[in-house]
Amino acid sequence: MRVREARDLEGTRTQGEGRDMTVDEGARTVTPGRAAQELELRRDEFRLAVQLGVVRTVPAGEGERRRVERCELDRLRAAPDFPAGLRERVRAVGTGEAAALLGITADRFTRLARTGHLSPVRFSLNRYRAVIWMYLAQEVVEFGLTCPALLTGRLPLDLRERLAAHEDRRPRNWRTRRLGLLLRATQDPWARAAAIASLLDPVQLAEVVDDPYERTHLDRLRPPPPPGMPGSPVARELAERLTRADDPDEILWHRLSLALALDEARAERQAPHPGETRVVDVGAPVPLPVGGAPGGLGPVPGGPVIEAPVPRGPVPGGPVPEVPVRAVSIPEAPVPEASVDAVASPAGRPVAGGRPPGRPVRTRLLERFRRGRATGAARPRRRRRPVAWP
Repeated sequence: MRVREARDLEGTRTQGEGRDMTVDEGARTVTPGRAAQELELRRDEFRLAVQLGVVRTVPAGEGERRRVERCELDRLRAAPDFPAGLRERVRAVGTGEAAALLGITADRFTRLARTGHLSPVRFSLNRYRAVIWMYLAQEVVEFGLTCPALLTGRLPLDLRERLAAHEDRRPRNWRTRRLGLLLRATQDPWARAAAIASLLDPVQLAEVVDDPYERTHLDRLRPPPPPGMPGSPVARELAERLTRADDPDEILWHRLSLALALDEARAERQAPHPGETRVVDVGAPVPLPVGGAPGGLGPVPGGPVIEAPVPRGPVPGGPVPEVPVRAVSIPEAPVPEASVDAVASPAGRPVAGGRPPGRPVRTRLLERFRRGRATGAARPRRRRRPVAWP
């Protein structure tokens, strides 16, 4: 019984290490759903609290979903105004409720928001495909205290001229706020460049990043769309249009910011290119081409494995000398013996013994599966996300 309990405990630790999170770390942190429940916040309020930095999160592994530390929950719950104060800090209001907080009409509040005096914190589309902007109630109250002259009387002349020119800075202010939240969420230079690139359309992005492999890498690191995106194609297209820069000066600013971010990212490391030569340690998993290594030889133990392209075709200037490969003494890894002759081959096809040396034997897959079942190896998990965006 003790041996079985020890094996179960060892298996639990092994699976935890495979997820880049030990058992102690799992007890030290909680999931976002559990954190929202303990903080007495709804899911949308908790998500907004994480984006605003009110609730600090930590990465739980490479590309995994972020978690909340237990000490962070204790700090928030120890506040004297918990939970009403925390809920008030992340309370989002619409145009009507925001106008009521300032004691003005909804039309006047809309004009103040269009001229850039208030920044939306999120948006959504109703069934009529009209954009509904949401604002932080705390910021609305602070605006009323700092700018009381704009709440009464006639608006200044410059604001009236901008409104007559149909200026609307709400989408731009929302994009600026979202970009700031994304840049504060990561320190990886390529991820920061991907956050800036997400605000440009494909044409603008291709003009700044001419390397297709770098554009592919940026697209892989692209942050997810904001929460609350509509499901219908037409409404989703309208929402995606709001997430991209449209003003000429805004586009120019993000193009320059992306160029500077790319210079910083390239100085640290280059974007991955297919077919490049890599040196991988023996302890790390090395992806081999289909059919194994050339000539059926395995990796050399005790040294690095170098993946390099094999030259094909005649070499100009003379015949290619034959290299005595068999003269090199390389210890091969033990492979379970499989009866190749016992496998029946269809008519008209050569038997398994006459296969080319680089072609894999079909019975090896079954043997690997049996070895995995015998050793109790865990099933490979799905591919992780490259960046844990909040």
